[in-house]
Amino acid sequence: MSKDTLLALQNGSDIRGFALDTDLHKKNLNEETIKAIASGLIQWWLSHNKGDMDELTIAIGHDSRLTGPDIKEWLSEVFVGLGVQVIDVGLATTPALFMSTQYEDFLADVGIMITASHLPMEYNGLKFFTNEGGLEHDDIHSILTFAEGETGLSAQSKGKIVHKDLLSVYAKDLVSKIRKALKVGEESQPLEGRKILVDAGNGAGGFFAENVLKPLGADTTGSQFLDPDGTFPNHEPNPDNKEAMVSLSDAVLRHEADLGVIFDTDVDRSAIVDKNGNSINRNNLIGLIGAIVLEENPASTIVTNSPVSDHLIDFIESRGGKIDRYISGYRNVINRGIELNNKGVDCALAIETSGHAALRENYFLDDGAYLAAKIIAKEAELSQKGKGVTDIIQSLKQPAETKEIRFVIQSESFKERGMELLELFAKWLNETDGFELVLDNLEGKRSHIQDPYGKGWLLLRMSLHEPKLVLQIENDVKGMIPIIEEKLKEFFYSFKELDTTQLS
Repeated sequence: MSKDTLLALQNGSDIRGFALDTDLHKKNLNEETIKAIASGLIQWWLSHNKGDMDELTIAIGHDSRLTGPDIKEWLSEVFVGLGVQVIDVGLATTPALFMSTQYEDFLADVGIMITASHLPMEYNGLKFFTNEGGLEHDDIHSILTFAEGETGLSAQSKGKIVHKDLLSVYAKDLVSKIRKALKVGEESQPLEGRKILVDAGNGAGGFFAENVLKPLGADTTGSQFLDPDGTFPNHEPNPDNKEAMVSLSDAVLRHEADLGVIFDTDVDRSAIVDKNGNSINRNNLIGLIGAIVLEENPASTIVTNSPVSDHLIDFIESRGGKIDRYISGYRNVINRGIELNNKGVDCALAIETSGHAALRENYFLDDGAYLAAKIIAKEAELSQKGKGVTDIIQSLKQPAETKEIRFVIQSESFKERGMELLELFAKWLNETDGFELVLDNLEGKRSHIQDPYGKGWLLLRMSLHEPKLVLQIENDVKGMIPIIEEKLKEFFYSFKELDTTQLS
């Protein structure tokens, strides 16, 4: 097995690849690579911990993908052969897998979630946890490096596999937390009379309707795509996907629901639809959960990724909070929140525009179900006053128009060339009327937009994983973005290595 084969599977702080053959790609998450990764994980664990393999317990779960059970079987075969105790939790969510390292009935040393988030059915991947949180980029690199070599591992005895239902324990925990937030008794049904729909996108989130909302008294009639189906036949399981949000919005209006909740495949992200069918995701979701968190943590700092809107920053500041715009990537954002707290800066929330939201009160874990539960609890509280969660963000101004443009960098040294182009772009902005470079910006180049191009902002940054420059534009004056694009051609058309076909 070549070094490049395994290291190419790293995707930031997790592992991701093709688990099914397609016309374009041959699967690289096969029995050989998975077993090598299992061996690499054991070697990584031994290098970080004192103790023998027969003292190690690993919990393994998977989302609804077709290839999850096979990958779990290959992992388990290696672990049991090395004397490791395996807890097979079956269908699970990524946040629940982390909690398998916390709950007394599990207390796993390592949790492995088999998932590729919202990607198409041919993909799969692995996320890893200890009781301290998710593994980092360097840990994944180390696991894959160990996996490339000879294992040198042997065991005195075989381990064993036990089966435990993690999702039910996790669901009961969420129910308890919602009741506690609403200050009601253990058997009460505080959501009685509320109609709340769930769209699980045929991922692992269907449990939320049956095992969380119903015990709390909610009417979930009209919930859709709750059954796990790894072919994802209805829509992409992704709260950041417009088609998915429209599907839930239509369902909320059709069934006259009070609220709709949508999850991605492994439930580490979620978004909301209000009773009028309005999507609450991206900047609006940050504003909503940010306002709720600020009620409980006045003057707290909220960490976001860089492409948040100026309107969101103004909204959070108007409520006494502060936005810390950081580098894109959910692990980057979460780690920034942890870092600020360690430095004595009060930070109760770290959230990306993609919907990854991690609250300090919940282990700084990006947990879509916990986020939804937090918002649903607030909705129930506000309903007693004849209001809803949309009222919280009523003063959050919306841009008149937005656009995202991606420029492929057609160069082998795309990272270096991309950084050079960012510096040249900053110089162009400084020399061009109507644009004002934002100096305190950590990722890419951000600019205020002013007359004669309306009022708004733009951000040009490198894509995290692709050879692309990503341009995002927002404007409060309708019809201005095409004019801005025309002006931007002066810069982008100067570089032959850029694919500018998306620039109208």
